[in-house]
Amino acid sequence: MESIKASTYFVHFKEKGYSELNKLIAEKNYSSIFILVDENSMDFCYPRFITGLEASSPIEVIEIESGEIHKNLETCTGVWQAMTELGADRKSLMITLGGGVITDLGGFVASAYKRGIDFVNIPTTLLSMVDASVGGKTGVDLGVLKNQIGLFVNPQMVIVDADYLDTLNDRELRSGMAEVIKYALTKDIKLLDQIKYFNHLKNNELIHKSIEIKNNVVLEDPRENGVRKVLNFGHTLGHAVESYFLESEHKESLKHGEAIAIGMVCEAYISSKLLSLSSDKADEVKELIHSFYDKVIIEKEDIQPILSLLIHDKKNVNGQVNFVLLNDFEDFKLDCIVPEELMIESIDYYNS
Repeated sequence: MESIKASTYFVHFKEKGYSELNKLIAEKNYSSIFILVDENSMDFCYPRFITGLEASSPIEVIEIESGEIHKNLETCTGVWQAMTELGADRKSLMITLGGGVITDLGGFVASAYKRGIDFVNIPTTLLSMVDASVGGKTGVDLGVLKNQIGLFVNPQMVIVDADYLDTLNDRELRSGMAEVIKYALTKDIKLLDQIKYFNHLKNNELIHKSIEIKNNVVLEDPRENGVRKVLNFGHTLGHAVESYFLESEHKESLKHGEAIAIGMVCEAYISSKLLSLSSDKADEVKELIHSFYDKVIIEKEDIQPILSLLIHDKKNVNGQVNFVLLNDFEDFKLDCIVPEELMIESIDYYNS
C-alpha cells in the first residue's frame, strides 16, 4: 500500500514501514531505543514487532498501565524517571507501540525529554491508526479534562500495520470506527457505503483513505487555526460526555469513540435546528450510530454536569463554547454558538 506523505514525515504501511524504521535506525545511529507499551500491546503486539526490529543499539521496554485514566502527568513522570535511570540521552529514540493513549503520551514524553528526542509511532488500534497517526498532536489529560497539556510535534515516521487489529475485541474496533464515520460525514460521504458493514473494520483501503483525509486537512491547517477544526465534529459534546463518565463513580467509563459517537448524534441534531442539515439526515446519523454502538443511558441529572465540562473545551475562545456543525454532509460550519437549551434537547434526542 502506498505511503502517505505528511508534512515532515511519512505514514508507511506494514512491511514497508518496518523496512523504513530499520533504515532510520541505521542512518541515525541512535544511542539507545526505548519502546513504550502497555500490558495489552506488550502481550499481543510486541512479539510481532520485535522480530522485525534490526538494531545494534541497546533496547529497553517501558510498560505503563492501559486506559485513559493513566494518560496523565504522573504517568509521564514515571516514564521520564525510568528513561533517566536507564541512561536515555538526546540521541535516544522512543518507539510507541499501542493505542491512542500510548501514542499521545509517548509522543509528549519524547518531545519534552531533554527538550526533545526522536520518536516513531506504531498505532495498534483502529482509533489510533485513523486519528493519532497524523497531525503531530501529543499530550495528556489534566484530571478528567481531555488533552489539556501537550505539544504539536511530528514523529520521524508512522507505521500502520492492520494485522495488529486482530488482537482487538469488537468494542475496541467499533470505538475506532467513530473517527471514520466523522470523516465520512464531514469530508467524504461515500465512505458510509463501506463502513455500514462490520467486516470493513479491518479494511486496509478504508484505513488508508481515512488517513489521507485527515492528512489533507492537517496539511492545509497544521495548528488548528481554521479548517482543521472540522476534525472536532462530535468532539465538543463527545469529550464532555467522555470526561463525565470517566470521573463518575457510578458510571462505566466509555471508550473514546463511543463518546464521540454520542457527540455526533447530538451535533447532527443541533445542525438540523440551527443550520440547513435536514432532519432526515440527522436521523440517518442517529440510526448509523445506533447500529454500531450500544445505547448509553444519560440520565436527566447527568446533563448539567456534562454541560459544565464544556467550558474547558480547547476550541473555546473568551469563554465561548464553539461547535463544528453540518449544513449538509460534506458541508460544515466552524465556530458555531449553540444555546444551552438546544444542547439539552440534543441529548434528549440521543436518548429518545
